[in-house]
Amino acid sequence: MSKITTIADVRRHFLNNKEPIYFISATNFNLLGIGDWVGNFRHINYIDCFEGQQRNVFVPKEKFPRDFESIEDINNYLLEHKEVIDFIQSRADGENAGVAAFLMFDEHTEEVCKQLGLRVAFPPAALRNRMDNKIETVRIGNKAGVPSVPNVLAKVGSYQELCEVSKDLGDDLVVQTAFGDSGHTTFFIASEDDYYKHAEEIEAESEVKIMKRINCRGSAIEACATRCGTVVGPLMTELVGFKTLTPYKGGWCGNEMFAGAFDQSIRDKAREYTFQFGEALREEGYRGYFELDFLIDMDNGEVYLGELNPRVTGASSLTNVAAFAHSDIPLFLFHLLEFSDVDFDLDINEINERWSHPESVDSWSQLVIKHTDESVDLLTKAPRTGVWKMAGDGSISYDHYSYHPHAAENDNEGFFLRISGAGDFRYEGADLGILITRGRLMDDDFQLTERAKAWIDGIRGQYAGQSLQDPVVEEVAVSHAVGGGNFKIL
Repeated sequence: MSKITTIADVRRHFLNNKEPIYFISATNFNLLGIGDWVGNFRHINYIDCFEGQQRNVFVPKEKFPRDFESIEDINNYLLEHKEVIDFIQSRADGENAGVAAFLMFDEHTEEVCKQLGLRVAFPPAALRNRMDNKIETVRIGNKAGVPSVPNVLAKVGSYQELCEVSKDLGDDLVVQTAFGDSGHTTFFIASEDDYYKHAEEIEAESEVKIMKRINCRGSAIEACATRCGTVVGPLMTELVGFKTLTPYKGGWCGNEMFAGAFDQSIRDKAREYTFQFGEALREEGYRGYFELDFLIDMDNGEVYLGELNPRVTGASSLTNVAAFAHSDIPLFLFHLLEFSDVDFDLDINEINERWSHPESVDSWSQLVIKHTDESVDLLTKAPRTGVWKMAGDGSISYDHYSYHPHAAENDNEGFFLRISGAGDFRYEGADLGILITRGRLMDDDFQLTERAKAWIDGIRGQYAGQSLQDPVVEEVAVSHAVGGGNFKIL
């Protein structure tokens, strides 16, 4: 094939693709709609969000009781499942079974993929693991000229040690461990009592990140490091810690994408920092899709590096459906291109310039709705995946089936992706589902709008459960549940 030099070439290449490409994960949420752009693309999932209606989603029918402790566990289970192996082999071209992409994977995943004849379209797990270290992120950012919130990196063995090493940061601190979802591994410490609530986790670490607490807003930006340079998406706001959505203080629970997210100088700085960080990742040997969280200091407008996610993320569902993605190509296609054997030479500066224009960014929001009560029950009723409509009084009703957020045509419609369904256990932290809709769901003070509250109440009202009564049954239910307090499946 001749060298790819234009976006039209990329589109044509993937629409004509014959090699099987798989996204293997608990759900297909992160890459909704990518199959519209890539021939022979299939999702292999543990959870059937579509009740069998979506043809490019394969879910094994037979489920074996397993206690999953990570997304990697789920993916390894899938890859070693006979139904999945048969499905992959039925579509293979000799020894070439195709390409596999993941939200998360480990060395065992890589070994199983090798045995199945699948190429993993990501840098090695060992490198991704090193990049995923929040301490390493600070160091890479410093090298790239991307500043973090004033911090120290140190081993902490007591509250007195914490105070000593952080004496220049003030009395109000934020402590993060090297790995883990920020909703579970970020600790806010303003007193000795605060410290002792988390002392065991902090002291178990060889090094923690200790930051000055600032008055900040969370934001996210996705990008892709390619051989031609780093492609940068738009800056999104983040929904964090809303009690109506998540039981976890500091826990991510959604995003907004709109042209006026923060002022122009902040957006420009975040894009510049993301490009610099992407180029630094390339020097480290990392390439492909990544996401950066930025903390915007609301007192002085400073833009600080929060953390790196070397993967597709929960924000990818918005990045890949926005106007700029559909006028050119979704960001994830740059990732697939980077891991193909196709020769390409694209003008990344031109693409970044085009994607930075406000008219390239239409307005989308998503809510990740978890069960926030401490109760445990068995779901007897759950809302269907598809398009829901909101009436003038704030009530919602199911309109029609769809697999794509674009099917929600206006602010009164929302695409709902069901995660927990009838027959599943509902427990604190369980993912119930994700609502994606046009327009904003927070106001300028970063509080939920009345429309957002109505959607949350409406979706929750579609669920019903049956109490388990027996505490022993509850304990077994939670231990066999997917996700929840132990790890984030999305």
